[in-house]
Amino acid sequence: MTEETKSATHFGEDVFGDEAIRTYLSKDTAKKLQATIQEGKPLDPSIAGEVAHGIRHWAMDRGATHYTHWFLPMTGSTAEKHDSFLELKDGEPIMQFSGKNLIVGEPDASSFPSGGIRSTFEARGYTAWDPTSPAFIKRHSNGATLCIPTAFCAYTGESLDKKTPLLRSMQALDKSLKRLMKLFGRPEAHSACTLGAEQEYFLVDKEYWKKRPDLVLTGRTLFGAPSAKGQQLEDHYFGTIPDRVLSFMNDVERELWKLGIPAKTRHNEVAPAQFELAPQFEELNLASDHNMLVMDTLRNVAEKHGLKCLLHEKPYAGVNGSGKHNNWSVAYGGKNLLDPGSNPDENAVFLTMLCAVIEAVDKHADLLRASVAGAGNDHRLGANEAPPAVISIYVGDQLAEVLERLENPKSAKHEAKGTLKIGVDTLPAIPKDATDRNRTSPFAFTGNKFEFRAPGSSVCCSGPMTVLNTIVAESVDRIADELEKTKVAGKAKPGEHTAAFHNALQKILQTSLKAHKRVVFNGNGYEADWPKEAAKRGLPNFPDTPSALAALAKKENAALFEKYGVMTKRELESRHEIFLEEYEKKVRIEGTCARDIASELILPAAKAEYLETAQAYEAANSVGVASGTSALREELVELGAGLDALRTEIGKLDDAIMRSDSAATLASMQALRTTVDSLEKRVSEARWPLPKYRDMLFLY
Repeated sequence: MTEETKSATHFGEDVFGDEAIRTYLSKDTAKKLQATIQEGKPLDPSIAGEVAHGIRHWAMDRGATHYTHWFLPMTGSTAEKHDSFLELKDGEPIMQFSGKNLIVGEPDASSFPSGGIRSTFEARGYTAWDPTSPAFIKRHSNGATLCIPTAFCAYTGESLDKKTPLLRSMQALDKSLKRLMKLFGRPEAHSACTLGAEQEYFLVDKEYWKKRPDLVLTGRTLFGAPSAKGQQLEDHYFGTIPDRVLSFMNDVERELWKLGIPAKTRHNEVAPAQFELAPQFEELNLASDHNMLVMDTLRNVAEKHGLKCLLHEKPYAGVNGSGKHNNWSVAYGGKNLLDPGSNPDENAVFLTMLCAVIEAVDKHADLLRASVAGAGNDHRLGANEAPPAVISIYVGDQLAEVLERLENPKSAKHEAKGTLKIGVDTLPAIPKDATDRNRTSPFAFTGNKFEFRAPGSSVCCSGPMTVLNTIVAESVDRIADELEKTKVAGKAKPGEHTAAFHNALQKILQTSLKAHKRVVFNGNGYEADWPKEAAKRGLPNFPDTPSALAALAKKENAALFEKYGVMTKRELESRHEIFLEEYEKKVRIEGTCARDIASELILPAAKAEYLETAQAYEAANSVGVASGTSALREELVELGAGLDALRTEIGKLDDAIMRSDSAATLASMQALRTTVDSLEKRVSEARWPLPKYRDMLFLY
């Protein structure tokens, strides 16, 4: 058996999936559990005991001695509290795991961010089993732990995590789609959002990482002069993967496959030492959980290879940063609603969903921008590797023409191509790859899905996808409202709709397009004129995290989330407070780290270089040597100027930190960086205290 075949046979072996369910549960219990997982049906609580018993046996057969409720608190990472299966019964040790242990847990909630929902002295919190995301085994050097994906809430029932709002948003969109599809004559079916999350990351040698306090404490380099060679030659992208990195990637994939994560694509990214991993599409909630495991696995496996995985959005200045492209689509009854159809009825549904998404993104661009806001992403958005902060939609030339013909069917310039009427097969055949991929667009249609390119590499997918599901649900409902008013919808089977139905639908979509087409932009988002054009169109532009997060404090946005049962006003306000506080803390940590490195490492090195140069200049003068003294004097003057600037900028940064002024701290950090990076070119290689970009960026 080849190594590849062995890997395939191990796929999902550490997941309590279909095969394990059939093996460890009775036929009736397995059927009920799979109905919840695959069809979204409510969980039958009577099966919890048997499921718990089966999961424990399965986990112990794989070496697990402990279990944990694995959840996603508002820290942005994962959390777990381990308990052993060991119980004492009449003084005798037994291994036990009850239905109650499976369904609910009680971790201490006091130390997790709550944004005012919980006081620090109120410790009680609850984790609740999410059966739609399968339990899995997490292996470590000396054992294994059963991990049970769960939601996390306060004693009051309010959400303290990132999973709960996502599940609520999926339920809201499902309800809205059922309503709309009923008007199209479709039988009631289960809807499913899918996600493919492309994960970008950097690797750096661990020995270099340990010598960079900024990488250790903040995840990015706060100082560093550009390397003579960076990404200018564009030779790294899709280039031959270095053997050391390929070995790491192979180990990552083996671990992911065991966890049932369908890692599919790997390649060099644009920047040196930057790479990408992309999985196949999965159901949205599962894909979000899996991406958190992908990030954990990248970090853990890197350690075994003497590497560090950097998931910060901008670890190195002057080279591309890292994003997490969220490829989202939605299906109903197994049919992708964003896939152009082969008949008029399917195309009518496709155009309806397309217009609904355009409307949603235009109306709630502020919420989408807020969903990707963060201290790290501020350094990436609008740079050469990421879309600008202005939210717009790219649909490609062919679809843009279709939308224009839909909006203005009687326009003279459309006569030669025929009037586009919904329900009549004049919609041109649209292949899956009907559009180019616009890397400057934050939100691009790419054939049968939308690619949200704005999220940063470290973000949890659930936040942006919660917003997207909710705003699309609202647009779908608005279109359904208008259709219901016409009194002609829901009276025919697919393919049998009357002209009156199609005419009514066309008018609704035309009105929507006229109101929201401003958000469609097929041009180059990097052009200097685009922000000006966006402003003329009335599109919002939030250049930094504090301004972007203001959307979470708007009454109308709280009303939207409350209407769809995704978040209460208090839950949304808590997130505004948590994310803003997180931003301010990260800026303060970075500022303090930059100040300390400059004071404790850079300043002594620059002083020593200055002293050595001064001594050489003095020695040359003392023996009457003229040759070289002018160069030494010039070097001494420049080092002295650098030292003076260094002391001045350290003082300004310290003052900004003391005032807790994030904007001033960032500005002072940049000024200090300019001074330090200049000194890096003047202080000798042997004396400079930090590994340089040219050392860290090349893993060959």
